[in-house]
Amino acid sequence: MSKMKERLHTGELYLPGDDEIMAEQMQHLARQHAYNQTSPLEAEKRWAMLQEMFDEIGEGCYIEPPLHANFGGAHLHFGKGVYANFNLTLVNDTHIYVGDYTMFGPNVTIATAGHPILPQLREQAYQYNIPVHIGKNCWLGAGVIVLPGITIGDNSVIGAGSVVTKDIPAGVVAVGNPCRVLRAINEHDKEYYFKDRKIDYDALK
Repeated sequence: MSKMKERLHTGELYLPGDDEIMAEQMQHLARQHAYNQTSPLEAEKRWAMLQEMFDEIGEGCYIEPPLHANFGGAHLHFGKGVYANFNLTLVNDTHIYVGDYTMFGPNVTIATAGHPILPQLREQAYQYNIPVHIGKNCWLGAGVIVLPGITIGDNSVIGAGSVVTKDIPAGVVAVGNPCRVLRAINEHDKEYYFKDRKIDYDALK
């Protein structure tokens, strides 16, 4: 294993253009390309491909093509029942962990990779990778961006268009750029699902 490849998951600075890294990355990207060419009528084929592509993926996951991940399914750990709408973008040079039943709206971006602030190092294309952890039963609205090293707690909702620059605790609604906690999920949410629209529990049975 090359010296640079050893640093993919350590958080250290490394050069992503290393020959060994690139050779492996191209193989993952080729499999992702094939997945993105599948027909909506090929549900069984898609599921079989996801199981082959991802490091871990639980039952009942649905990833709407196109999926854009710069290491394909490598370094991805999804629980069961995860749903991703169109254009999920994963800068997955290191690991991304997603809990059961979490949902991603269209055009969500989760990044593990960053570059140094110092221009001289960026000129040489140095990079570092920090893993991202997203809990169970979260909902990330359309266009959310999650930066390297972030943890989002279980059951939290991230409002559309938010940029998550700091950790978000469990059980909250958080919105904005930078994303901040708006409120806790509370008793009101047991009665109303959207503005003044009440949950009809009888109709859900």
